[in-house]
Amino acid sequence: MNTQQASPRNIMRTIRNWLLIGLALVILLSGLYIWSVLSFSYSDGERNGYILKFSRKGWICKTWEGEMQLVAVPGAVPERFIFTVRDDAIAQSINGIMGRQVSVYYRQHIGIPSSCFGETGYYVERVTQTGNLALPAPVAAPAR
Repeated sequence: MNTQQASPRNIMRTIRNWLLIGLALVILLSGLYIWSVLSFSYSDGERNGYILKFSRKGWICKTWEGEMQLVAVPGAVPERFIFTVRDDAIAQSINGIMGRQVSVYYRQHIGIPSSCFGETGYYVERVTQTGNLALPAPVAAPAR
C-alpha cells in the first residue's frame, strides 16, 4: 500500500496556497467592484447656478471639490450643490469662470468605497457659462 502521510510541511504549504488564493480573490473582487461603481452612474443631470467655492483637496489623492449656489426662485431659500471634479482641464475651466452663472453636467455614483475618488458622489463632467453676470455683491447696511 502506498499511503502518504501528511507532513506538517505539506499542511503549511497547503494553508499558504489557500491564503494566497483567497487574498488574490479579495483583491480581484475589490478591483471589479471599484471599476463597476466608477463606470456606471446612478443618475445624471444638469444644475445651474454660481460657483462659490472650488479647491483642490486631499492628503494623498487630490481631487477638486466645489460648491455651487443654485439659481433659486425669488423669495426661496437658495440651495447648495456640492460636487467633485476629477479632470484637471474641467477644473481649469471652472477656475476661469468663478462667480459667473454656469451650468454643470454631472453623473452621480453611489457606493464609492473611499474619499480617494472624491468627497462627493457627484462628478462634474462638463461646465458651460450661461450668463455674463457675476454674483451680486452683498449690500452693506447704511451706517447710522
